[in-house]
Amino acid sequence: MEVKGAFIVAFLSVISLISQVNCQEAVLHISNGSLARDYCIVYNHSWTPLPETLNTAVAYPLVSLVPTLLCDASGVQPDVVKGKALVVMRGSCDFSQKALVAQNLGATALLIASNTTLITPSTNESEYPKVHIPLALMRYRDFLAAKQVFGEGMEVKLYAPPYSKIDPNIAVMLLIAIVTVALGGYWSGACERERLNSYAAGGGEGEHKADSSRVFLYSTLNVVIFVILMCGMLVLMYYFYNILVYIIIAIFCFASASALFSCLDAVMDKIGCGTLSFSVKNKSFSVRSILLAAVCISVAVVWGVYRNEDRWIWILQNLLGFAFCLNFMKTITLSNFKICVILLSLLLLYDVFFVFITPFFTKNGVSIMVQVALGPDAAGEKTQGNMVEIPAEPQAPSEKIPVVMRVPRFSAWAQNLCGMQFSILGYGDIIVPGLLVAYCSRFDVWINSRKKIYFLSCCFAYFLGMVLTFAVMLLSGMGQPALLYLVPFTLITSAIVAGCRGEMRQFWTGTTYEVLDSSREPLLPEGRTDRAVGESC
Repeated sequence: MEVKGAFIVAFLSVISLISQVNCQEAVLHISNGSLARDYCIVYNHSWTPLPETLNTAVAYPLVSLVPTLLCDASGVQPDVVKGKALVVMRGSCDFSQKALVAQNLGATALLIASNTTLITPSTNESEYPKVHIPLALMRYRDFLAAKQVFGEGMEVKLYAPPYSKIDPNIAVMLLIAIVTVALGGYWSGACERERLNSYAAGGGEGEHKADSSRVFLYSTLNVVIFVILMCGMLVLMYYFYNILVYIIIAIFCFASASALFSCLDAVMDKIGCGTLSFSVKNKSFSVRSILLAAVCISVAVVWGVYRNEDRWIWILQNLLGFAFCLNFMKTITLSNFKICVILLSLLLLYDVFFVFITPFFTKNGVSIMVQVALGPDAAGEKTQGNMVEIPAEPQAPSEKIPVVMRVPRFSAWAQNLCGMQFSILGYGDIIVPGLLVAYCSRFDVWINSRKKIYFLSCCFAYFLGMVLTFAVMLLSGMGQPALLYLVPFTLITSAIVAGCRGEMRQFWTGTTYEVLDSSREPLLPEGRTDRAVGESC
């Protein structure tokens, strides 16, 4: 066991080292003994490397020569700057000339404050060996802010934390996806069991009322029309993004608030929370419903107002998205496995086409799917080879369509100082396989499966598909159409389970009733258990 444990630790250590890459963003740590702040800087790791941790970084007293450009040593006294870090303004001469002047004056580090876009400092290759002191660019507004906070007695440390491709946020994204799919499927199955119990008790009217809130996809034509509408909407969003984005945001606020209300109301019913009602002019009102509606609307409004505040609003967006996906999986009902196969296969082709094929037709080489999901920031941080560009001034927030789960990269400390870095997972990568999981959950109810074999198998297949998606993404270094992996995993697993149990015919055709017919019968006679169908698998 000790050898096995040591092997696992060694393997994980190797993976961690391989996944670490050098980036151009670094951290400027400023303190005065009692206060400390961190700021974004950009450096060239192949020219002037920096320590990787704050503890190993050397502290330098900071001397401001702003607004001096330091293209020469005129007017600068060596005794003032010797052994200290300098701040000068960007302009007039190249970076190496400033660095050499500072180095000859005895400075130990050089910070160049910039009012324009921060870029990776570079020069002619012949100049690289001549510079031996740390050199980095910082935002001029950051320097002014630090000066206001710390005054003149500033001490600085420059360090560049290693950037790992394998970020802990992958585990968070995986957890969000699995929990959402599992809860959505379970909720759909619970609603189906409640409907069947109501039917068995003679509550046909209540059953019909419950079905009125569900949308059924029961024919191939419906599925094809649904996918065509999705394609058309995506293309419209690509060409008319600046107009439609606000319509989508408004729809999302309304739909997510309604979904959150449905989820919280179901939780209240589950825990047995009673409803206090009162009447006004012969109309009955529920206190619980009013309070829940107020909370849900408030959450949606707060998100709508602060939707471009990256530091914390992603939590509310994920909460609303979680509720939206759950409610969607409960509301949209696929009547049989045949419809599941057709819908998921068409959406797989849709995903692959708009992610892999459309970059060949777009002007900027970015896929339509990514462009719509990320909006104006689809191209990401501007890079060219090992060069990086970071705005020196705050940029006007760009509107994004709320169709993704967003989790910040926890290990990208330096990058987050320069601009928040997020990993995203589209709602479609949760909802589409989730509809199949929901169907499997309902089928378990129809065959009275106490072990929920179809539901659990499909959830496990979804988990494996997500793991493979993240693995391919990390190895390839680019985003992946998750449905390319999730659809085969979930469909094949469900088909294998049905075939192994000898229930493929029932699983393929689904319910034995017409969807539009209000009278429904379970697949198995009342009282028959799943063991009678064959539980050999």
